[in-house]
Amino acid sequence: MKAMIVAAGLGTRLKPLTDTMPKALVPVAGKPLLGHVIDKLVAGGITELVINLHHFPGQIVRYVEANHSFGIPVYFSDETDGLLETGGAIRKARTWLDTGEPFLVHNVDILSNLDIAALVEQHRRTNPLATLVVSERETFRYFLFDDDMHLRAWTNLKTGQVKPENLQDAGRYRKLAFSGIQVLSPEIFNLMDAWPERFSITDFYLESLKANTCIGYMQENYRMMDVGKIETLKEAEEFMC
Repeated sequence: MKAMIVAAGLGTRLKPLTDTMPKALVPVAGKPLLGHVIDKLVAGGITELVINLHHFPGQIVRYVEANHSFGIPVYFSDETDGLLETGGAIRKARTWLDTGEPFLVHNVDILSNLDIAALVEQHRRTNPLATLVVSERETFRYFLFDDDMHLRAWTNLKTGQVKPENLQDAGRYRKLAFSGIQVLSPEIFNLMDAWPERFSITDFYLESLKANTCIGYMQENYRMMDVGKIETLKEAEEFMC
């Protein structure tokens, strides 16, 4: 199975470390975040990777090459001309990802105990447009799901914003936090044709719900770390021990 690692972000919340390196190479427990994610994906059955690049792209390429591409083919999707958000990044990587089979997308700053094989198996069994790894983690941005774990909406509790805006009785839906890991069906690429070069994957999902199903996936005893801030690095070290 193929996978994409979303690694092009500027990592502004990890400054000053990201003044001299990309977020993907910030070390946790003696290994760059990217190394942790690739090792997990390969152990979970991923056989081919594409990584998108923007901030200090050469450092990421050299790191992968120095590690002999972790024993699998690794390709790079160049976004040095401008960040495309996750939706645009996935579409730009279509050359490598669109083989008629589902593929996995994993944010580079997420560490977890996710059973990748179980996630992929559920996606293949249910065959939605997307299977989104979610949890009851405390945050202020949530996906909203119905009783069948079908995605219905998105909300930002800090601002009170809800998408779609015409959603009725948003409070009856289950609020779950997205974990930055998802399995997508190849049908998404045709649906993305009408979207601009740069777009949010969340907005894309919400628009696509009119004719497609996106499903939330929860793993029992799931643990994850979003290593997006300097304050979380010490906790991430403990998480990996």
